[in-house]
Amino acid sequence: MMRSLLIALWVFVPLSLSPVRAETVTMFAAASLKTALDEIVEGTDTTISYAASSTLARQIALGAPADIVMTANADWMAYLEAEARIEPQTRVDLLGNELVLIASAEVEKTAPHLDAIIGDHRIAMALVDAVPAGIYGKEALSSLGLWSRFAPNVVQTDNVRAALRLVASGQVPFGIVYVTDTRAEARVRIIHRFHPSRHQDITYPMAIVAGKDRPAVRALWTRLQSPAAGDIFRANGFIMNAHGP
Repeated sequence: MMRSLLIALWVFVPLSLSPVRAETVTMFAAASLKTALDEIVEGTDTTISYAASSTLARQIALGAPADIVMTANADWMAYLEAEARIEPQTRVDLLGNELVLIASAEVEKTAPHLDAIIGDHRIAMALVDAVPAGIYGKEALSSLGLWSRFAPNVVQTDNVRAALRLVASGQVPFGIVYVTDTRAEARVRIIHRFHPSRHQDITYPMAIVAGKDRPAVRALWTRLQSPAAGDIFRANGFIMNAHGP
């Protein structure tokens, strides 16, 4: 009987000392996605690193330990695909967005044209040659024939949320951000919406990083395309381009 008891303890003890732990999934995502993604992954074992799409893409190209990446334009995802850093079959152009001109709450000036509204005031924008929101903003102003006029007064930031914070804090009176960013900050107001024809399509592609397609990662990839996630994205002002895996 003692021998049977010892065998039973030998089988039981290792199991009791080896609890099953959830696997953490790491996602790299454009800064403009923060409010929506934080809500979508709540309650899951997910870590999200937010930054400009250009920064994230370069980090992944250098081997940063990301499992899923979601950028704010197609070019940076194409760069990662060209570098063989994503699983191409998992790429989904999930979301769209809208570009807007915002002002801090203290700004009351209104006028029929942007040049009259902004005048010689500063404009906060994400990096205009690297970060998608900045690229779109420069394209929109250029198409209106206003870039050369406003360029000397543009305050460039590392990402679009940093531009949003400058306007919200009153440090810079105007800014160009996504409409979704305004949902995260009550201290700014929209004073102009740029027509989509004024810039290239705003697209948020998502993909699993090369070599990282395992069950926990695939589960998050699927979750981000679910109807529940779609409801949250839409509530934050995003346009759904894809409808489930």
